[in-house]
Amino acid sequence: MPTRLLEHINKFAKLEKGDFEIIQDYFSIQTFNKKDLILSAGSKCNCNYFVLAGCLHMFFVSENGIQRTVQFAIENWWITDNLAYHKGKTTDFTIQAVENTSLLKIRREDEEKLLGKFPTLERYFRKIYEISYGASLMKMKYVFDYSKEDIYNQFTESFPEFAQRVPQYLIASYLGLTPEYASEIRAKKRS
Repeated sequence: MPTRLLEHINKFAKLEKGDFEIIQDYFSIQTFNKKDLILSAGSKCNCNYFVLAGCLHMFFVSENGIQRTVQFAIENWWITDNLAYHKGKTTDFTIQAVENTSLLKIRREDEEKLLGKFPTLERYFRKIYEISYGASLMKMKYVFDYSKEDIYNQFTESFPEFAQRVPQYLIASYLGLTPEYASEIRAKKRS
């Protein structure tokens, strides 16, 4: 198993090398090609995913059939429908590979066992959820306080790795813009 997860955990909660050898048994590695589905809306959400390489996006399809991206995940990011995952319910979201992707998957039951055996991981996951929640709040602030153009510019300047790796139509979807309007903003910014 790659040490990427160990390095990430150790940023927030310290583990011994021997502990990680045990912890890695709770995970499985999976690879997906671009556009493969990792999780489908309507299915039970019983796994949490840590991205080793690649890029994913989570979306739902609105009542009028428009795909709305709500989250991205690149290397060292976790992604799942947290509410459905923790309740053991079905999800309204789909997770799809934006690029060829390699990830670690942990099942809900295994995560519970893992946290019981290694309580220090409670701190790790708490920190990860705090960061994720804070990012969601900032996105909401931008939606309420910024113009559509400012939202796009703020996003592409704050997250240049996404601007380079993620197709414009997905960035537009995430920011609540039409792809055409995102293209106009991008062209205006270049000139």
